[in-house]
Amino acid sequence: MIPKKTVIIGSRTSQLALWQTQYIIEQLQVAWPDLECRIERIITKGDKTLDIPLPQIGGKGLFTLELENALRAGQIDLAVHSLKDLPVENSKGLTVGAIKGRADVRDVLITRAAVGVGGSTLGSLPIRAVVGTGSLRRQGQLMIVRPDLRVQSIRGNVETRIRKVQEGLVDATILAAAGVMRLDLEHHVSQWLPLDVMLPAPGQGALAVQCRAADEETLALLAGIHQADVAAAVKAERSFLFHLGGGCATPVAAYAKQKENHVHLRGQVVALDGSRQIEVEGSGAGGWELGQRLAEKALAKGAHEILSDA
Repeated sequence: MIPKKTVIIGSRTSQLALWQTQYIIEQLQVAWPDLECRIERIITKGDKTLDIPLPQIGGKGLFTLELENALRAGQIDLAVHSLKDLPVENSKGLTVGAIKGRADVRDVLITRAAVGVGGSTLGSLPIRAVVGTGSLRRQGQLMIVRPDLRVQSIRGNVETRIRKVQEGLVDATILAAAGVMRLDLEHHVSQWLPLDVMLPAPGQGALAVQCRAADEETLALLAGIHQADVAAAVKAERSFLFHLGGGCATPVAAYAKQKENHVHLRGQVVALDGSRQIEVEGSGAGGWELGQRLAEKALAKGAHEILSDA
C-alpha cells in the first residue's frame, strides 16, 4: 500500500539539479506507481553568489540551507541533493531517507583543444595553462601532477563552466563526470581522469534524498528506493571527512566501495600547492568506524596542519 499519494519535492534550479530530481521522481514512481510528484524550485545562497569563490563564502549548507528551511516549514516533503554538497551532520529535525543512483565517481578534464590532439590531456596542457576550478581538492591534486599550471577560481553550473572554457576565459576546467554524463555532455570531455590522479570528493556521484525525521510516510516511500550498498560506501567517505573536521570546501578526497561484507576506503588530504599529500587506506565491516579510523590515521600523519593551512 502506498504510504501517501502526493509528494512535493524541492530542487535547486540548475539543469543538473532538475535532472537529478526528475530521476528520483522516476525511481519513486517505479516503486510506487500511483504516486504523484510535484517539483518546487528553490534558489540557494550558493546559486546566488556566483562571483565569489566557494572557499571565501564558507559555511555549511551553502547549496542546501534554503531547501532544508522549506522542509522544516512543511513547504516541501523531500529535497534532492548532490550528496557531496550535503553537510555530514543531519540538520535539526531532518534526515537522509535515501541514498540513490551513484554514477561514475571520476573527474573529467574539459579543454579548448579537440580530443586527441595536443593540449587535450592533463599531461599535454601547455606550461602555465590556466585551469578553472573552485575546488580546493582539485587544486591540490592538480599541483601534484602539474605544479606549473595556474589555477583560477570559476563558478557556475556545468554548462556555464564548459562555456567559459570554450570562450577562452580559461584553458581548461575539471568537472565531476557524474554531472557531465547526466546532462549528456560527454562529447566535451577531453580526458577521464584516473582515480590515482584525482580521487573524488566524499559522496561524489551519489544523490541524497532528505526529509523530515518525523515524517514516517515519506520515510516509507524513500525506503523503496534506498540503495544500502551505496549508502555503506558513502557513509565511510563522509565519516572520513567528518572526523577530519572538514566540509565540502576542504582539500579532502575519499572513495569507498562495498565488497561483500566489508567496505574498502581510500582517503586523501592534499596541500593546496601540491607540496604535501597524506593518503590512507583500509577496510572494515562498518563504514562509519572505518572512516573514523582512517581519519585518525591521517591526523597522526599531519593532516591537521594541511587543513589548517587551507
